[in-house]
Amino acid sequence: MTNVLAQANFIGEYAHNIDKKGRIIIPARFRDELSGKIVVAKGLDGCLNIYTQQQWAVLMEQLASLPNTKREARVYRRNILAKASECEIDSQGRILIPSVLVAEAKIEKECVIAGVGNLIEIWSKERWDAFMDEHSDDFEEVAEGLTEFLQ
Repeated sequence: MTNVLAQANFIGEYAHNIDKKGRIIIPARFRDELSGKIVVAKGLDGCLNIYTQQQWAVLMEQLASLPNTKREARVYRRNILAKASECEIDSQGRILIPSVLVAEAKIEKECVIAGVGNLIEIWSKERWDAFMDEHSDDFEEVAEGLTEFLQ
């Protein structure tokens, strides 16, 4: 199975606001690779993830291969799938994020849309700033711990 998740190349950090209806503008730089419907789902560390249909299909295959007898697999699968939502980018470059996902990510108004290679993440600005403040000092230490994977 090819890992399609690793083939996208999303980079950059963009500040946007969510409107009262739950719509967020997707940066133009990302929209080129997000043709058609996309899926928004719970991510790790308090953010939301955006997947292309192709990426979502690969993730679904990976999730289906997890054993139902393992509690961790059931918890992980439920957390991603139960609140996931198919979205379409409208003519103004926005997606409508269901309120359950907005609440999950604690997005109130300001948000950050971050390209992190194979994924696009949506964060509340407060969570993003806190995460970056907490982890920017240990960036080099984290990099050292990953050297075997980064060569």
